[in-house]
Amino acid sequence: MSSSGSKAAARLNASADAATGSSNASAAAVLVAQSEESSSYAGADELEEAEVSGSSGCARSPPPPPPYDVFINHRGADTRHTVARLLHDRLLQASGGRVRTFLDSVSMRPGDRLVERINQGMGQCKVAVAIFSERYLDSEFCLHELAALVEARKAIVPIFYGVKPSALVLPQAVVDAHAPRDVERLRAALRQAKYTVGLAYDPATGYVKVLT
Repeated sequence: MSSSGSKAAARLNASADAATGSSNASAAAVLVAQSEESSSYAGADELEEAEVSGSSGCARSPPPPPPYDVFINHRGADTRHTVARLLHDRLLQASGGRVRTFLDSVSMRPGDRLVERINQGMGQCKVAVAIFSERYLDSEFCLHELAALVEARKAIVPIFYGVKPSALVLPQAVVDAHAPRDVERLRAALRQAKYTVGLAYDPATGYVKVLT
């Protein structure tokens, strides 16, 4: 990690700790609460299914890992070692390990099929966090993930990492490279994120605030 990345992560961590109990620092707690509320219903269904299967006396293979609760949509070149990783770790810590968060650099394993694994994480999650950064709009992966999350009607919490909501404008290079129908799909996703209450984080100062 670069020295600037380390400093940014340290500032974000310090800001969250200093603001404990405030709306800024409670973002992780809100995500944990939303995820756990949705997970409680799924857990009851899985328990009932396990009891029925167990009573039949049939041998069962080990159960699959539990689904992901939160999906982090971000541009790795900007945030992989700073805000994205910090958010992943804080959610894990705040929930006592009960909330599973999909972060590509942590959740992917050698041999995983990239698109299939990411689609699985998006499909399973109840809440998505979209971290908009300087180079986010240059990534087709980021844009298409955001559009898929919006279309799936996932709850999305935007974090503006060193950028303003007004900067969420589709680059001309992306417009030129896609059919009009796809361009409108991506623009619609950006509009929804732009007008959703989120958090703004200034990596230069470590200042975090709620954007309404």
